[in-house]
Amino acid sequence: MQLTFLGTGGGAPTRSRNVAAIALTLPERGELYLLDCGEGTQQQCLRAPSVRLSQLSRVFITHLHGDHVFGLVGLLASRALAQGGTSPVALYGPAALEPYVRGILQSTGTYFGYPVTYHTVRPGVVFEDAQIVVECASVRHRCDAYAYAVQEKPQAGRFDVDAAKALNIPSGPVYGRLKRGETVTLGDGRVIDGRSLVGADRPGRRIVYSGDTAYCAEMVTLARDADLLVHESTFAESERDLAGRAHHSTASDAANVAKEAGVRQLVLTHVSPRYDADGGVGLDTLLSEARTVFADTEVAYDFLRIEVPRREAGEHSPDDE
Repeated sequence: MQLTFLGTGGGAPTRSRNVAAIALTLPERGELYLLDCGEGTQQQCLRAPSVRLSQLSRVFITHLHGDHVFGLVGLLASRALAQGGTSPVALYGPAALEPYVRGILQSTGTYFGYPVTYHTVRPGVVFEDAQIVVECASVRHRCDAYAYAVQEKPQAGRFDVDAAKALNIPSGPVYGRLKRGETVTLGDGRVIDGRSLVGADRPGRRIVYSGDTAYCAEMVTLARDADLLVHESTFAESERDLAGRAHHSTASDAANVAKEAGVRQLVLTHVSPRYDADGGVGLDTLLSEARTVFADTEVAYDFLRIEVPRREAGEHSPDDE
């Protein structure tokens, strides 16, 4: 799992930050998920070498404020032309997402050229297959808004090759059967239980994205034990009253969610232009306020890439210790 931050600003773009969009690459599946799609996201994709829109399979929209959705129709409309995308794309979001997209298509005579499906989300599981579960939770903003969690299902434990060699088990297809936990009869008559050579299942990775929200218990629950929490941090503490009126979070709000949820890492995004207008002035304040509460915090910037490593069996969040 790899995240590429395509837009990390809030409200309006600046010279250094586009508005909200994150690409989640799933290389084992050859797929790309998009979390929000603010204006200009398709241009950001062209500048991100690891992002291939031809692999786009799902788009998860948190809410319909323009800085999170104005880039969606343009990106989908030019996907087939720009990067050869012909495979289906599923759109997930609030109930207003489908009429919003269909209205633009009808009024502009636009046609995507590949199948697009619409899925209205409600709190709980919104997508699941044999490997991935995506959940959402309703959060506190000025409109119908959701946060998303992308969770891998547990992975098979590691196959102990050294132990297999010590038992003089010949390499080859039999290793694959043993790794799957099968019981195998060898040519010399020995019966080997594959489960004895495979470690415990490894927990799947969990990535959580807040979208726009004030601090709320629903975010803490959704982010529980996440490997990575990407949380909006529109304001510093000096603007707490404004954050409250706008239903946004401060950096310390995001850090409190991370601490209470026991996540491994926090990345702040959706930074107000007031902190970034002069090349980063004020970002140190956001980072300091968050790290006072939760040490493993970073502030995202456009084109930041984060690889989320797997946990080994029995490995817990640092806050569990």
